[in-house]
Amino acid sequence: MAATTDSLIRMTGIQKVFYTDELETHALTDVHFEIRKGEYVAISGPSGCGKTTLLSILGLLDAPTGGEYHINGTSAAKLAPVERARVRNREIGFIFQAFNLIGDLTVFENVELPLTYRDMNANERKERVNAALERVGMTHRAKHYPPQLSGGQQQRVAVARAVAGDPAILLADEPTGNLDSKNGEAVMDLLRELNRNGSTICMVTHDSRYAKHADREVSLFDGRVVDAVGAA
Repeated sequence: MAATTDSLIRMTGIQKVFYTDELETHALTDVHFEIRKGEYVAISGPSGCGKTTLLSILGLLDAPTGGEYHINGTSAAKLAPVERARVRNREIGFIFQAFNLIGDLTVFENVELPLTYRDMNANERKERVNAALERVGMTHRAKHYPPQLSGGQQQRVAVARAVAGDPAILLADEPTGNLDSKNGEAVMDLLRELNRNGSTICMVTHDSRYAKHADREVSLFDGRVVDAVGAA
């Protein structure tokens, strides 16, 4: 696959094999995949098809067994562990199904936490957190704790945490999985609005209703890309 000039993510021939007790499990096989800057892509498919494995590799939480992965023009294979951690912190925003908020930290502190691992002064962190909370409509809950919020509100805080660092790409892993349909649609609307304002988004979902919110849908089956629908 030839990379386009605005390619942000590029995977070529990605393989992922898990070895256990002389058994080989091929989670991903010959995956070719590209995301352009400003694009909104949904990765869909049934449970066990390799979606989460693919997202883990995209987020530098795991490494492929074979193939090449480039993020923002940099080969992931050439990154030392400390460099991988830095790219995860600065280039990638994660939105998880289970929110992954810390219960004894306030909303403000949860959003601020990833920024504390950067060389950033307190005033800049405060400005970024307030701006992120405003983007998701949660400024009025800044001093509350996660247990005091609804599921939909917690996911909005998780989105704010992901965007506060101004990452190159947002990776969303089943972001509506723990929400009812009303709150799920609200989170989808929020992601679409973020995309309209320039955010690059890659979302994993098993729900075809939510996949349609994206510009392009990439379908996985048994670890292979079987279909791509939407903008070329």
